[in-house]
Amino acid sequence: MNHDSYPDADIRGILNSVKTIAVVGVSTNTVRPSYFVFKYLSERGYRMIPVNPGQAGKELLGQKIYARLSDIPEPIDMVDVFRASEHALGVVQEAIALDPRPKVVWMQLTVRNDEAARLAEANGIKVVMNRCPKIEYGRLSSEIAWMGVNTRTISAKKASLPARGIQRLSLDRATLAGGTTDAATEAQSKAGNLSH
Repeated sequence: MNHDSYPDADIRGILNSVKTIAVVGVSTNTVRPSYFVFKYLSERGYRMIPVNPGQAGKELLGQKIYARLSDIPEPIDMVDVFRASEHALGVVQEAIALDPRPKVVWMQLTVRNDEAARLAEANGIKVVMNRCPKIEYGRLSSEIAWMGVNTRTISAKKASLPARGIQRLSLDRATLAGGTTDAATEAQSKAGNLSH
């Protein structure tokens, strides 16, 4: 597979088919990108499982943190790798040992390991490298356009929103908590106070 470019249909297919995502290398620090990704995808209906040996036994957003993939007592659909590229091979080796195996190994932005990708694909696991599922979800669902990012999609028609949650047109998921962070809510509150 060409890992320099991924068709939107492939990324959309992955994001629509996976339900349980283990995030290897997730941080409990609320300003770290891995925390944002974990929270964002959780709010979009994915079952998120944190994996970080240094935090094992603690909780992240109400989910028990595991030391390694093999400690997780349920099947995983996708492994999201928030580790440096040189550690991706070890994560893939651990994923291959699982029964059942995950369907996808997704390596975050700047994470690329072609040897790990070949091994995963040789064992029937799809691979995405150097991409962020949060960004791809936002782009494909048109959600990211609400934040002023150019998605190269032109439309004068505003999507209708249901009363509870935000139904994504491109992806079959609904937002459960609006996607805000504590910092964004606080900033919005302060801005409202300043305008009065």
